[in-house]
Order: sequence, then C-alpha cells, then structure tokens
Amino acid sequence: MILRYRKWIFILAAFALLAGCKRKKPSLSGDEPVDVTDFIESFELVKPPFEMADSTLKKKEKDSTLISYKVFTQFVPDTVISKIFGKNARPKIYPLKRVELKDKETYLFTKAVLGEKRVGYILCFDKENKFAGSMPLLRPDASSSTQQVSGIDRSFSIYKTIFVKKPDGSTSDGREVYVFNSDAKQFTLIMTDALDEKVKEVINPIDTLPRKNKFSADYVKDRMNIVSVRDGNKTGRFSFFIHFEKDRGECTGELKGDASFTSASTAVYRHPGDACVLQFDFTSSSVSLKELEACGSRRGVKCSFDGYYPRKKEVKKKKPKK
Repeated sequence: MILRYRKWIFILAAFALLAGCKRKKPSLSGDEPVDVTDFIESFELVKPPFEMADSTLKKKEKDSTLISYKVFTQFVPDTVISKIFGKNARPKIYPLKRVELKDKETYLFTKAVLGEKRVGYILCFDKENKFAGSMPLLRPDASSSTQQVSGIDRSFSIYKTIFVKKPDGSTSDGREVYVFNSDAKQFTLIMTDALDEKVKEVINPIDTLPRKNKFSADYVKDRMNIVSVRDGNKTGRFSFFIHFEKDRGECTGELKGDASFTSASTAVYRHPGDACVLQFDFTSSSVSLKELEACGSRRGVKCSFDGYYPRKKEVKKKKPKK
C-alpha cells in the first residue's frame, strides 16, 4: 500500500515539474522587454476577409489585452503613433486581429485610443517578423451622416470605404484599395473610387519590379484594362497584376500574385487556399487569360477574367548626352 502511494506521489510530482517548466507568456501591458513572437501572437489569428468599422473602434476593450506604449515601440517606430496623436502622446493600444500571407507578410490590426480620439491601424511584418510598414486604416469623424468600414479581403487587398447618407435619404460611397509593396516597404494605392465620381484611377503596384524576362511587359486594352507581368524571384515564375472593367464599369475584377510556367508560353496561377486557377497564354505580342477554375471572389458574378490583351511597347528612356 505504501509503495502504491509513493508511485502516485512520484507521478503527481512529475506533472507538477512539467507544468512548472512550461513557458509562461509575458504580459504585454508592462514595461519589460518581450519577444517579437509574443507580440505578434497577442493578436488573434483569423483568415481573411476581416473588417473593422467605426463601431469596432468605439467598442470598449479589456485592459488585460492592453499593449503598453513601451512594448509597442519595441517593434513599431514611435512615429506611427506620434504622426496622428502628437509627439508626447501615450494612447492605449489594443490588439485586434492577425492575418498571415503564407511565407510572406503578416498583417496586424490594432487600435489606439486617447480620450475621444480613436485610430485603427494596419501593421505589416515581413517573414522574418521584422516591421515592414504601417498605415492608419480607419479614423472616425464627428459626422452622424458618415460611416466607415476598412479591412482586408481574400486577395489580401486592403481597402478603406466611406458611406455618406444624403439629406434625401440616398447613400453614396467612396473607396480606396491598397496592396503592400514589399520592395518599397509601404502600402501602395492601386484604385480610387471617389464619392459621387465614376472615374477611377488604377495604379500598378508592381510597376517598379524588373522586366528583363521574355514576357515581362504591360499588356493593355485601355487604362482600366491591364495585365502587368514582371520578373519572378525564382526561375520559371513571374509576378503579375490584373485589373479589368467590363460592361461600362458594371463588372470589375482584380488579382495580384505569382504564376508558374507550365510550358514555353503557358503559365498558370494556382495558390493554396484559393479556388481561383487562371491560365496565361503568351505570344510575342499579346497575352490571353482563361479561368480554369472560378475566380468569383476576385471579380463580379456576371463576368470573368477571360480576355485578350495586346502587348504595350516599352518606351526606353533616352540616355543623357555627355
């Protein structure tokens, strides 16, 4: 009987020892230095899409989730906060959500609160968990006629949307779409849909990437229908950006990613977790697109990415005279 008790005492002691050895996560609300992994993992991981609205910033958060200013600025430059709140301001900072682009960037959504001033931010960390860039994503105004919604969609495009209720009861909206440019380490505006305006401006987010390979070029129907192809960072691959508008702007689509060649002149975009599969067929003067699997999350329901785009002749810069 005594031996049996000793056996159980030994087992309980072993469990207690293992429990004591388990790594305890430090508090992020204090002033002690913490590991960047603990900082990033304090943000709950979610799959896109994710949205924040005015109501998100007004919601009262638990102080147990608070990230102290000292811990926050261990990993994020203090200018991110001071540009909006002021040089000596110390707002309360709360983690919201985390979205990860596999083997690439991690996006952290956070909010900062000081009195009545509230700002929602998006922070970007590279695959080495180093700070890469940030942007104020949502700043509520005092008007009762406006509502703001910002977030990230399934294609990892970041957007800001504002809705304005007019005196006659109708509503108009405006929208800006961004992508993160890892080379420039900043969020780049790629589309603007201004309030009460039909004209949009598309900015090519990969325009500055190298274009030395055979099919690296811009393939353009008009300023709102483009396929941009640039050199990939691996042999047999390339980066691309597509934007199209059909039926007088009633149906639009956009996609940015990397594709792999399956033959000398054919390539396919296929990404884990994305149902969209898109084929590129190149000639020396054009590219044709064909949806092999539905890309409905990247376009309107009544149109497709299928289309023909002529190659735009590259204008070579003149060398300065000596």
